[in-house]
Amino acid sequence: MPKALIIVDVQNDFCEGGSLATEAGAEVAALISEYVENHHTEYEAIVATQDWHVDPGEHFSETPDYKNSWPVHCKAESFGAELHEDLDTDYITAYFRKGEFEAAYSGFEGLLAPEDTVMTGERDVNAPVAPETPKVSLDDWLQEQEITDVDVVGIATDFCVRATALDAVDAGYETRVLTDLTAPVSEEGFDTALEDFEDAGVEALEVL
Repeated sequence: MPKALIIVDVQNDFCEGGSLATEAGAEVAALISEYVENHHTEYEAIVATQDWHVDPGEHFSETPDYKNSWPVHCKAESFGAELHEDLDTDYITAYFRKGEFEAAYSGFEGLLAPEDTVMTGERDVNAPVAPETPKVSLDDWLQEQEITDVDVVGIATDFCVRATALDAVDAGYETRVLTDLTAPVSEEGFDTALEDFEDAGVEALEVL
């Protein structure tokens, strides 16, 4: 069945040195790259999501509770919002941005980014501004590609990976989370996410 790989939020702010870093973010970025190099032919599409915050309201806080509110992270057009340098983007065919003006954990809340958007590295400040992009959701895009199955990897297992996987199965996709290609905020959160996956019918497995 046509399958897609969804790479969730492997961004600088969620990796070591970032404002909301997980302990294994950079390692996971490199492991995903290795996995994609070896398995990209198994997928009809490989996509990536990005937190892309402009003014997400109470999602940002100077006194975060690390459940519903967080330190400032992944500000649109910032270095922190860029994909980590250890994530190889050669096989990524589409990018989906989420959370401009509100909290957004699931990749299915994201909208397709312009094709000429620079996701990593230096930007040309003199480049023309891209025209308005049609508001295409991740679900709409996957349906256009006739995708029926999805594998989910990325950061963080217990937040955005979890939300993306649960929304995927709710939308009717056969859904797997490749757990050793994810990085959690906490081990407790990781264990809770595994329970949620089992309850929802999401297959959680290790592939390395």
